Amino acid sequence: MHVGIAGTGKMGSAIARRLLSLGHQVTVWNRTPERARPLIDEGAQWAATPAAVVPGTDAVITIVTDAKALHDVYFGPGGLATGDAKGRLFVEMSTVPAETQREMAARVKAAGALYVECPVGGTTGPAAQGKLFGFAAGDAPDIERARDLLSLLCRRVEHVGPIGAGAMMKLAVNLPLMVYWQALGEALSLIEPLGLDPSRVMDIIGDTSGGPNLLKVRGGAIAQALAGQDTGPVSFDLASMRKDVRTMIDQGASQHYRMPLTEQTLRIFDDAIGAGLKDADCTQLPVWWLRKAGKSS
Repeated sequence: MHVGIAGTGKMGSAIARRLLSLGHQVTVWNRTPERARPLIDEGAQWAATPAAVVPGTDAVITIVTDAKALHDVYFGPGGLATGDAKGRLFVEMSTVPAETQREMAARVKAAGALYVECPVGGTTGPAAQGKLFGFAAGDAPDIERARDLLSLLCRRVEHVGPIGAGAMMKLAVNLPLMVYWQALGEALSLIEPLGLDPSRVMDIIGDTSGGPNLLKVRGGAIAQALAGQDTGPVSFDLASMRKDVRTMIDQGASQHYRMPLTEQTLRIFDDAIGAGLKDADCTQLPVWWLRKAGKSS
């Protein structure tokens, strides 16, 4: 299979490496070319523009930061849909508002291409292992065409509805997780006087009703962060978390729902980023709250 990837940030790079490791041909483009250099060294082909990614591919994956970046990669100068896109399959994995997905799908389909929305659950670790969860949306025949590719990346793919449904499901799945990072920091503050070993704390919480699936995957890294140890490469940074929380609030507002808990979570994320945690891994949020932000004067 020959797969194009437009957007080689953390997730795009992990997906590219997964495909390369399975022996597939991969062509990549990124707005900042040097970020794609490691993939080129590992066997990927470089495209000078998004449009240059398309020729010869069985499918093109896009996974970019936000709605503006998504519009630019498809319809900016040298964009994916500005060349010969007719009959091509685009699989869009970015976390953006549902309305953005609907707008993009209409324009891409007008160019004669197929558009499958499939944001994914999971970070770089699951991506490298092909264990993401795909929230696919769009026309059933298009999703079936994309299924062979998605099966290489995802442990499970669910067709959740028409275009826009993938974004809504991804936001719904991630919302409790965003809130939990702060809740965990507050929970840890209650047991700080006990002086327990962080690894033991994570093991105890993870084996109770207070431990979501998150702790099975990230509990060890949280324990390392609490112990002041290096947790390795950043898997999901605070800036991306804040962007997603803002999108959740906007989506709720568009459906006439108030989201007071999520709004408070956003304020806490704003405070954390103001304290210099913009590029920090998600595991640092409860540590920051416990050590610096949570104590009253």
